[in-house]
Order: sequence, then C-alpha cells, then structure tokens
Amino acid sequence: MKKLSIILVLISIVGGSFAQDSTDKKSSKKEDKKEARRQKINTLIRQAEEGVLIYRKQSIFGIQGRTNGYGGFYELGIMKTNRKTNIYRLDITEIKHQKEEKLTSGGNIFGNPFFYGKINNFYQATLGFGQQHILGQKGNKNGVALSVIYNGGLALGLLKPYYVEVIDPSNNEAKVIKYSQADSSLFLGSSIIGGGGFGKGWSELSVKPGAFVKTALRFDYGRFNEVVSGIEIGLSAEFYGSKIKILANQKDRNLFFQGYISILFGRRK
Repeated sequence: MKKLSIILVLISIVGGSFAQDSTDKKSSKKEDKKEARRQKINTLIRQAEEGVLIYRKQSIFGIQGRTNGYGGFYELGIMKTNRKTNIYRLDITEIKHQKEEKLTSGGNIFGNPFFYGKINNFYQATLGFGQQHILGQKGNKNGVALSVIYNGGLALGLLKPYYVEVIDPSNNEAKVIKYSQADSSLFLGSSIIGGGGFGKGWSELSVKPGAFVKTALRFDYGRFNEVVSGIEIGLSAEFYGSKIKILANQKDRNLFFQGYISILFGRRK
C-alpha cells in the first residue's frame, strides 16, 4: 500500500510537470505570435512612412469611365521584385456607339426612354496577363507612387439584341420588337413609344471572340501600405474577328480604341 502511494505521488508530480511544460510552451507560442504581429505592424508603419510599396499580393477593384462607355474590373497582383508585379485582370465593360441618342416618345421627359436605331447592346469581357512597374515610390506616406501598367489577352464580345416597344399600325396594338428586315420600318419609324426593357434579349446573346491590349499610368495615393487607393489613366484597344453591329445605318466596326480613367480601391498582403 505504501509503495502504491509513492508511485501515485510520483505519477502526479511527473504529470504536473508535463502539464506545466505544455502550458509554458503554449504561452510561449502565443507570445511569439504577438511579438511577430507587433513586428509586422511596426514594419508596415515604417514602410508607409518611407513611402515604399512592399507586399506579397494585392487585390484591386476598379470603376472606370471610358470615352465610349463604362465598366469595372478586378485585378490580382503578385509581387516579383520591389518594382515589378505580375497582374491578372478581368474587365467587364459596355461599349456604346458615339452617335447613340436617348429619346422619349413625343419628347415627354417623363416617358419611357429608348435609344433610337440601336440594334445591339455590346458588352465585352477581357481576361489578360501583364505587369505593373513602379516608376517612382511615394517618398513618404502622404506621397504618390507612380506605376506603368500594361497587359493583353483574350476579349469576348457579347451582343444582346436591343428591343423597343412600338404601336403596330395594322391593329393599333403595342408590341415589343427587335431589329429585323421585316420590322425595320417599325423599328426605325415614328411609332416607338419606349424601350423594351433591360431584361429582354439575354437569352439571345451572341459571342464574338477577339483580343485586346492595354497600357496605363497608375497613381497610388493610399496613406497606408496595406490599402490600395488610386487613379488609373490609360488607353486600350480591342479587335474582333467579325464586325460588331450596334447602331442602324452606321458603319460596323471590329476595332475599338478608347481612353479611360478608373478609380481604384483594394488591399495588399
């Protein structure tokens, strides 16, 4: 009995020692993580004060206005050196014809608006690869970093038939039509009473494959290294294998060249 008691006491002491050691290790790991986090924050603060953009990757969203439309994009950047980043970018935009004109039936400002003679809405998605080169660092956290961007890749044009609502003179009833040879007189006539609605035509999309190239200057004025805030000003061109019909009685094109300006926001890690 006495020996059993001694063994139990020894087991209790050894177990307590292991438990204490395990607790100490966990506590030490927590302290190490806290210290690593403090060092990371201090490093980011110092880099921000020095105006140096150093990161592992960045995720950027942008809203852009174009000389022939509007759109948005998402960009993933993987930093390779202090001045070079590989970028993967998806843009989704709508291209409008320069002669598009929004009207309302009878000139009534409260009427249902429509685009006279518009045959198709032309949307495009571009998926490309490129690089961002930093030309000049910020100098300090209140400065502006200047970069040059270039990328290129695949372009997919999406044509959605445009519908208008008209009064059919044969029965004096309203109907919604798209452009066709049979209905061209109604589609381009004076009996239009409004647009056919944004939801019409999505089941009739046609795809036009092509390619694109893009270049731009990017101005990053974010105060903190982990936050992306900036403006991008650039030029882009898209070429498609067949002509794109947007507006009736106008020349169809397969090459689109435009300027754009984008507002950027995102995060860095």
